[in-house]
Amino acid sequence: MVKVKLKDGSIKEYKDNISVYEVAKDLSEGLARVACAGEINGKLVDLREEITEDSDLNILTFDSEGGKHAYWHTSTHVMAQAVKRLFKTAKLAIGPAIDNGFYYDFDLDKPFTPEDLVKIEAEMKKIVKEKNEIVRFTLSRKEAISKMKDISEDYKVELIENLPEDAVISFYSQGDFIDLCAGPHLMNTGSLKAFKLMSIAGAYWRGDEKNKMLQRIYGISFPKNSQVEEYVIKIEEAKKRDHRKLGKELDLFSIHEEGPGFPFFHPKGMVLRNALENFWREEHVKRGYKEIKTPIMLDVELWKRSGHWENYKDNMYFTDVDDRQFAVKPMNCPGGMIVYKGNMHSYRDLPLRMGELGLVHRHELSGALHGLMRVRNFTQDDAHIYLTPDQMKDEIIKVIELTDNIYNIFGFKYHMELSTKPEKAIGTDEQWDRATDVLREALEFLGKDYKLNEGDGAFYGPKIDFHLEDTIGRTWQCGTIQLDFQMPERFDLTYIGPDGEKHRPVMIHRTVFGSIERFIAILTEHFAGAFPLWLSPEQIIILPIAPSHHDYCEKVKKLYEEHNIRVNVDYRDEKIGYKIREAQLQKIPYMLVVGDKEVESESVSIRSRKDGDEGSKNYNEFLGIIEKKIIEKSL
Repeated sequence: MVKVKLKDGSIKEYKDNISVYEVAKDLSEGLARVACAGEINGKLVDLREEITEDSDLNILTFDSEGGKHAYWHTSTHVMAQAVKRLFKTAKLAIGPAIDNGFYYDFDLDKPFTPEDLVKIEAEMKKIVKEKNEIVRFTLSRKEAISKMKDISEDYKVELIENLPEDAVISFYSQGDFIDLCAGPHLMNTGSLKAFKLMSIAGAYWRGDEKNKMLQRIYGISFPKNSQVEEYVIKIEEAKKRDHRKLGKELDLFSIHEEGPGFPFFHPKGMVLRNALENFWREEHVKRGYKEIKTPIMLDVELWKRSGHWENYKDNMYFTDVDDRQFAVKPMNCPGGMIVYKGNMHSYRDLPLRMGELGLVHRHELSGALHGLMRVRNFTQDDAHIYLTPDQMKDEIIKVIELTDNIYNIFGFKYHMELSTKPEKAIGTDEQWDRATDVLREALEFLGKDYKLNEGDGAFYGPKIDFHLEDTIGRTWQCGTIQLDFQMPERFDLTYIGPDGEKHRPVMIHRTVFGSIERFIAILTEHFAGAFPLWLSPEQIIILPIAPSHHDYCEKVKKLYEEHNIRVNVDYRDEKIGYKIREAQLQKIPYMLVVGDKEVESESVSIRSRKDGDEGSKNYNEFLGIIEKKIIEKSL
C-alpha cells in the first residue's frame, strides 16, 4: 500500500502502482474527466504515471500551469499527426507547449498557406473524433535511433544522438503517429475539445541561423469553444496595440536595415523616454541612490574576472584596440564594481546605492528580434547596492517597496517569482542557500505571494522577478532583484568594519523597468498608445477655428510652455472636425478648440481624448487643472 497526500492535506491509502488517473477517478468521475496531468512530489507527470511510494499528489486540470502544458503538448502532437497525414514528405523537428499555446516546426519543400491551416484543422478534428489512446513507451538510445531512421525522421535522429549513451528515451504514440517526447500528455486524443491554428512563421533548426529554415505553425487550444473565441478576440486586440504599428503611427521610433535590432528614437519617442528616465531619477534620489555612468567598452580581462566570459561570451560583441581585446558591455555590473573599488568604504557608508541608466549590447539572433521587445542594444535601469550581511533583508524589502510603488503609478498588476540556483552557477551551496533564504524572508515579511521557479536564478545568485500584467491580460517580465555573494569575491570588494578590519560586502543587482526600450514597448501596448497625460509626448493641441484666432492661441501656448506643458498649435487651414480627428488619431490627451467666443472670454473649449466635449474654462484655470494631473501622475 502507498499513502497519497492530496492538495487539501487529506491522506488516502491505495494499492501499489496505482496511476494518477485511477486516483483522480476514485476521488471523482468529474475530476477524472477534466484532469490533464499530475504532480507527484512537485514533479509534473502523466496521468498514466504510477505511484510507487508514499507521495504528495496534486491532480492538475486545465486551470493550472501544468495542466495547460499537458493539454497544449497533446495539441501539438495532434497537429503534427494531421500534417503527416496530409503532407507525406513533411519531416518533424520539435513541437513544444509554450506560454500561450503550442507550435511545431516542420521541414517541407512547399510553403504552408493559410488554406493549408484550414485543411490541417479539419484533419485534427478527425483525429480527435478517433479518440486514439495516447501510449507512452521507452527505448534505449540505439533502439530509438534505429526507429527514427526507419521512418526517416532525420531531425529526431539528431536530437537522440545528442543524448547520453545510457539514456532511456521516451516516445508517445497515438493511432498511426509516433513522436519522440518527454511528455506529459492527455490520456487520448478525444480529450481535446477546441483549437485553432493561428499563424505560420519561419524558424531556424535549433534556433541557429546557420541551420536550415523550417516552417513553424502556431496554435491554441482550450476545453471550450468560447475560450478559443475569447482568445482570438484578445489576439486581434493585441494586433491593434502592437507597439511596432503604434510606434510608426505616433512617430516614436523606427528600426532600419542599416542597424537591425538597433532602434532609432524620434523626437516624440525621446520626449516619452526622457519623461520615464526623469521619473526614474526622481524616485531614486528620494531613496538615497547616487547615479553613475560607466564605459560601454572594457577590457576582456574584466569580463573573464566577472564570469561573463565563461557564461555569456556567445552573446557579446568584441573589438581590438591598441593590441588589446575589448568587449562591448552586455551588463553594467562590472563597471559599477570598478567605481565602488575606486574608494575605501566604511561600514558607515553602507548600504551604498548606485544607479545607472546604462546602454548595453547583446547579440540576439536575427529571427528573435522584435520591435523594442527584443533588440541588440538597450538601456538597463540598473542599480547595484553594496551592503553588510546583516542589512540584506531590510534592503531587499526597500527594493520591493520601490518597485511596487513605481508599478502602481502605471496601474500594473504583477506577480513575483523566486528563482533558485541554476545548473550553471558559481559559488557554494551554503552561499546560495543563505541568499535564497533572505529573498524568501523578505517576500514573506511583506506578505507577498510568489511562485517558486527552481533552477532559473542568475549564474551568480538567486533572484526575484516581477511579471507585469497588461490591460489585456498578457504578462511581461520586467523588474528583477538578484542577491550576489560572488561578484564582491571575484572583484575583491571590501569595506572597513567596526573592528577596523576589511570585510566583504554583499551586492544586490536590481532593475525596475528592466530595459527602457522594452518598457516603452510594454507601455505602448498596455495603453494602446494613449499614454497618461504626464507621459504623453504631446499633452495639449490647440485648434484655432480661423486664422483670426492664431494670436490668441499663440498667447495660450506661450503661457503653457512657460509651465513646462508640452503643447502645440495646429495652424493648418483645415476644417475643425478634421483637426479634431487628426488629434484623436495621434492620441493627444487634450484638444483645446478656440473660436470667437473663446477669444472674447479668454477661455478654451476643452475636448479630452477619453470623454470628448468637457465644456469651456478660463485658460488659466485649465492650466491649474492640467498641472495638478501631471504632478499626481494621474492615469
